[in-house]
Amino acid sequence: MSVTTTAAEAAQSSKALSVQGLNAWFGDHHVVKDVSLTALRHEVTALIGPSGCGKSTFLRCLNRLHEEIEGARVRGEVWIEAQGAERLNIYARDADPVRMRRRIGMVFQKPNPFPGLSIFDNVVVGLKLAGVRRRVLLEEAAEHSLKQAALWDEVKDKLKKPGTSLSGGQQQRLCIARALAVRPQVLLMDEPTSALDPISTARIEELVLRLRNEVTVLIVTHNMQQAARISNQTAFFLMGELVEAGPTSRIFTKPQDTRTEEYITGRFG
Repeated sequence: MSVTTTAAEAAQSSKALSVQGLNAWFGDHHVVKDVSLTALRHEVTALIGPSGCGKSTFLRCLNRLHEEIEGARVRGEVWIEAQGAERLNIYARDADPVRMRRRIGMVFQKPNPFPGLSIFDNVVVGLKLAGVRRRVLLEEAAEHSLKQAALWDEVKDKLKKPGTSLSGGQQQRLCIARALAVRPQVLLMDEPTSALDPISTARIEELVLRLRNEVTVLIVTHNMQQAARISNQTAFFLMGELVEAGPTSRIFTKPQDTRTEEYITGRFG
């Protein structure tokens, strides 16, 4: 008996994350307005738009960090599209936010290694919190994650040194290794190179291009050249709304909305 994959099934299997009707508030301030967006498996989606347009808030909603802020609330659905038929709504009533954050990792604008922890312990802290205790498993995970983050060769002989002893660019890659150690399906990156020098920025960009073979990436960036260099898809936000999303090549050469064109060409923002 032969099995035929329909176009709809193929499209569904290529999805990594589906956002439907997402809204977010800080108190009465409506900062993300009815956004629906799909991130495809093994692709990089860049979120662009002027400061204060809701990009970072939207990103934090994708792994339930927004609701940790006093007075903040979220409405809508965020589905993790796992392999096979499994779909998980991270905002379902029975969804555990901690478990969801293991599936959807986060890297912040400024490197934030945990003070007082060694390089090794910074990488495996999430695994320890998840109950992993066997040293051999922790060592294997640390080495694998540091290699994924292109940091292993630089730190393999000083894993006991504090994570804060590393340079800024190394600290950011350490934070990426920490996020990868729990093997997320999706990695969220909120302006991960904005505090870095050009050389460190280039290394992070190279890393993102390699990582998309293993994990789906959504990245907030104000750097149009960066978005064009590293992303497959681009989504343009303005005043809390998703104006337009699509293949990066099209968004940057033939945007469908005049507001997108005006932003990309520097006429505002």
